[in-house]
Amino acid sequence: MIVDGINVIKELLASNSKIEKVIVENSQNKDLLSIIDLTKSKNVPLEVVEKEKLERIRPKTQGVIAFVPAFKYCEVDDILASAEAKQKKPFIVILDGIEDPHNLGAIIRTCECAGVDGVIIPENRASEITDTVYKTSAGAVAHMKVAKVTNLARTIEELKKLGVWVYALEAGGKRIYKADFTYPTALIIGSEGKGVSRLVKERADEVLSLDMFGKINSLNASNAAAIAIYEVIRQRR
Repeated sequence: MIVDGINVIKELLASNSKIEKVIVENSQNKDLLSIIDLTKSKNVPLEVVEKEKLERIRPKTQGVIAFVPAFKYCEVDDILASAEAKQKKPFIVILDGIEDPHNLGAIIRTCECAGVDGVIIPENRASEITDTVYKTSAGAVAHMKVAKVTNLARTIEELKKLGVWVYALEAGGKRIYKADFTYPTALIIGSEGKGVSRLVKERADEVLSLDMFGKINSLNASNAAAIAIYEVIRQRR
C-alpha cells in the first residue's frame, strides 16, 4: 500500500511502523528534509527523486510517499490488555458499518487524540484501513489498535460478559450527559445513512442521544463520534 502526506509519514516513522521504503522529492523544503533525516535514523530504505518521477508513482502528493504493508489488525483481547497495562478502565469505540474511509479516518484521529484504547470494526459492509484512512487520520492509524471482527453482535455480548458497558449512539435515546462513563465503556457509532443496525442496537445496554436544537436532526458520523467520545473523557477527568 502507498500512503502519502508529510504528517502521515512522520507519524508512521515516529511510531516505528513497518515501512518498506520512503520516496522523497529532491527539494530544500524543510519538512521533506526532516523526513529524510528521520527515515535515515530509522534505517528505513530511502530514495530521493525528482518531482516528475514521484508524480508518475503517485500524482499530487506533498513531496513524499511511503510503501507500507497492509494494515495489521489486532484482536479485541489486545485492546483490553492495552487498557489493563495502562491501569485504566477500557474505553472502546465500535463502528457499525462506517463505509466512508474519510469518516473512518476522522473517527480514528479523534480516538487517538482522546486516548481511546481501541476501535472495533466489522469485517463486512464497512471501510477497511486504506491509504485514504491513513491520510484522513493524519497518521493516527499508526498509533491506534483496530480490531476487525466477523460478528459485532457477538463481540458486544463477549464484552458485556467481561464487565464492559456498551452504549449505542442513536436518536431517541437517553441524553448522553446523563450516562455514567466511569465504568469500562464501549461506544457504538452507526453508519452514515442507517445508523446503528437493529441486531447491534439490541445488544447494547442502553441507547444514548446527543441534544439537537436545529432543524436538521442528525450529525455526520465523525462529528457525532467526536462529541460523544469527549463526553466520556470529560466524565473520566
